[in-house]
Amino acid sequence: MPSRYGSRQDLGQNFLVDRDIIKLIRRTAQRAEGPIVDLGAGDGALTLPLSQLGRPVTAVELDPRRARRLSARAPGNVTVVGEDILRFRLPAVPHTIVGNIPFHITTATMRRILAAPGWVSAVLVVQWEVARRRAGIGGGSLVTAESWPWFDFSVLGRVPRFAFRPAPSVDGGILVIERRPEPLVRERREYRDFVKQVFTGRGRGLREILQRTGRVPARELSAWLRAHGVSPQALPKDLTAEQWASLWATARGGHAAPQRHPRRRPPARSPRTPRAPRSGG
Repeated sequence: MPSRYGSRQDLGQNFLVDRDIIKLIRRTAQRAEGPIVDLGAGDGALTLPLSQLGRPVTAVELDPRRARRLSARAPGNVTVVGEDILRFRLPAVPHTIVGNIPFHITTATMRRILAAPGWVSAVLVVQWEVARRRAGIGGGSLVTAESWPWFDFSVLGRVPRFAFRPAPSVDGGILVIERRPEPLVRERREYRDFVKQVFTGRGRGLREILQRTGRVPARELSAWLRAHGVSPQALPKDLTAEQWASLWATARGGHAAPQRHPRRRPPARSPRTPRAPRSGG
């Protein structure tokens, strides 16, 4: 069935052929428990290794020919669904999402995933720059800051373009998303409106931007900047997830929701590129 984002040919993927990267994705998915959903399964480059974990696997593939071939090859714990990943309804029960996402529908796919309530972790192959922006490497984006209180983003590694067949024009990256067991913020809509106001506000640095919004009194703003070691000239992209949550609590005159199991985030730097793919596969 054709997708509303283009014909079946337009949605053709660049399939992973690097065995080491496939093993890395499998090891990462193995850390979580429960069923696995493989989005954009293709010929099963991820589906079949994931099936060896002994957990139920749902493989979603739009191309009916590939879906039939995969169904014939897959073991009994794999269910192949011939459906567009942009229409597929993710399970309501806790599960792990894995997927080599077609680059040109990355934004639409990410939007659907982040809006779905059931999954607990996701291991996604996306464009390298998308992975970097989502994880806040080099500075957080507006989209990342809006989602940070509910999700933790990290980059597992860079995927060279020649790790795919056919090779795309840009490298990929392995983006890991984990749902926070306890959100840093409760008020989703109000918080997102605040973040957008700060990101799009005018001013030379956070102090001036926030003063223009009128959301934080000058004295409380100065105290917040000192307490968090944030320069008045810092930009919205320089804040961490925890700083955004605390700033929102200051703006609304309340307290940030506690995080039960806080984890130390690694330094925001580009990970090393996995080694070149082996031939064949």
